[in-house]
Amino acid sequence: MSEIARLRWRCRRGTRELEYLLQRFLDHYMSLAEPDLHAFERLLDCEDDRLTDWLIRGDDPADDRLCAIIHHMRRSIGC
Repeated sequence: MSEIARLRWRCRRGTRELEYLLQRFLDHYMSLAEPDLHAFERLLDCEDDRLTDWLIRGDDPADDRLCAIIHHMRRSIGC
């Protein structure tokens, strides 16, 4: 399985909105720096309610690396 296919599977979520945002960001994934690649994978380990708070409601995570990737996602896909 390719890296993007594996990540696309990990982006599957309980809500369409959240899944759409995560999968849409995969278009930008390959252009990320190494620390951001790891941060995105860590982000995918988070629960849906936290991801919703961060990506849809606009809250920021306490973790600096996750906060950086969330901000990058917001700029890249217009969250």
